Amino acid sequence: MSDVSIQKQAVQTEGAVSEALTRMKANRWRIDLAGFGFVLPFLILYILFLLWPIILGLRMSFFNWSLDGHGTNDFLAVANYQEALSDPAFWSSLWHTLVFTLLSTPALVLVAFGLALLVNRAIPARGFFRTVFFAPFVLPVSVVVLIWNWLYQPGFGLINGSLTALGLKEVNWLTDTNVAMIAIVLVTVWWTVGFNFVLYLAGMQQVPRELYEASSIDGAGSWARTRWITIPLLGRITSLIVILQVIASLQVFGQIYLLTSGGPNFSTRPIIQYIYQEGFTSFRIGLASAISYLFFILVLIVSIGQFMLFQRERRNA
Repeated sequence: MSDVSIQKQAVQTEGAVSEALTRMKANRWRIDLAGFGFVLPFLILYILFLLWPIILGLRMSFFNWSLDGHGTNDFLAVANYQEALSDPAFWSSLWHTLVFTLLSTPALVLVAFGLALLVNRAIPARGFFRTVFFAPFVLPVSVVVLIWNWLYQPGFGLINGSLTALGLKEVNWLTDTNVAMIAIVLVTVWWTVGFNFVLYLAGMQQVPRELYEASSIDGAGSWARTRWITIPLLGRITSLIVILQVIASLQVFGQIYLLTSGGPNFSTRPIIQYIYQEGFTSFRIGLASAISYLFFILVLIVSIGQFMLFQRERRNA
């Protein structure tokens, strides 16, 4: 084959490759455009109902904004933020939120893990227990509060009735400043533990049974199998549950507002209720927005800190 023929064939090959690449780019562009078309409706709704309200809320935090429209043009710069940070009610509400988070998160993780261990065993009526443990999670907060409000009632409440039957004193579950937060934590654990329970149970069912059988042959007991097989293999699920639970606990509002309204003597008022009262009771939307963004920064810092901590532990494992 002559040099001219080789060069001609090379030019033809190069042209064919270039044409193929052009067609591939055109097809890729059509595919990307079609994908964007499918995403566009959600993107529009996301911008309208999430991003845009966030931007408006941030703008409100710098103004003397009110529900009745008065003072909306009064630019205050960072005065709302300074007022929030100097208000003792802000710090006390934030502290109550942190106390609730510190009390509820370990309980929700440990109880969920224990229930999942119990149901994952070959016990009678496993399906019944799975349903019972998860069922409270689907109840609305109003129903949960109604149930526990009757349980906590002095005199005829089931809990105090059981205490007096045992010869013990009644407990003012919702009116004692030393007990009210614990009572709310008990309600929250009963109500929301089902979600963590399902996550743990799903993770346990993915653990190969051969590992347990081999450890049993080696003489490992139930605690040793749990300690050295179940807990390490569920490390990622535990990290996920802890992160989700901390974020959810920091946003507590409904059960506290309906059970105690933040009382007694504001001893259980969380930061969300404080924001609600400033915005919709005192009608100070600008201040409430500023508090909301301060709280958002706190939640963001906690979430990032948790994520980095778990990532470091995973790399060191």
